[in-house]
Amino acid sequence: MKKVAIMQPYFFPYVGYFSLIKHTDQFILFDPVQFIRHGWIERNRVLKQGVGWLYIKVPLQKHERGTPIKDLRIDNNQDWQKTILAQLQTYKKIAPHYVDVLGVVNRALEGNTDSIVQLNKKCLEEVCAYLKIEKSLDIFSEMNLQLAPVKAPDEWALNTCLSLGSVDEYWNPPGGQDFFDPSKYDSAGIRLRFQKIHIGSYDQKREPFEPGLSIIDVLMFNSVDKVNEMLDDFELE
Repeated sequence: MKKVAIMQPYFFPYVGYFSLIKHTDQFILFDPVQFIRHGWIERNRVLKQGVGWLYIKVPLQKHERGTPIKDLRIDNNQDWQKTILAQLQTYKKIAPHYVDVLGVVNRALEGNTDSIVQLNKKCLEEVCAYLKIEKSLDIFSEMNLQLAPVKAPDEWALNTCLSLGSVDEYWNPPGGQDFFDPSKYDSAGIRLRFQKIHIGSYDQKREPFEPGLSIIDVLMFNSVDKVNEMLDDFELE
């Protein structure tokens, strides 16, 4: 049985994103759509010194409104890697896995690409390698798929699955449930599944608990085995 998931390429996304990668057979980074500000393409959240959270960000070059994600370019005139690593110093005295996770982040950020899609792919790959998740990630714009015309937003995933061939199930986070018309997938012989991960709290060595942070935060405070237990704790609808 072949299970496929398609998500925009996020920067060090939350734990549920990695659960989707782990439990599907093919994971596609969807990059032909318009970049929307205030999302997760070039930023995410980590703990702030003292209390609360802050954004770690990758600066982007100026671009026209309507620019697709695949055409976004990083502003490497800024020393943004150093800034992000400095922001993670918050974890140095409190996180048991600080040294290992800082190594993961260092490896993810090194290099000289100016493509946010390529950078985010590298970040995802480094986290997966650390968690011993052996999966390859595909970039939609590099796959040269021949898709039927897309007449509604939920047909991007459907037509992609049909173009791939031999896809039995399409998996999506539960947040998009109202976005899809299941009858279209049923008619195509593809089962539409929604993966709801059970995200609990963990010891961040301070109160109150800050939920919904980047995978970086989860890795800082939890062992590889524990994180994989989190990734495996979900239900399908």
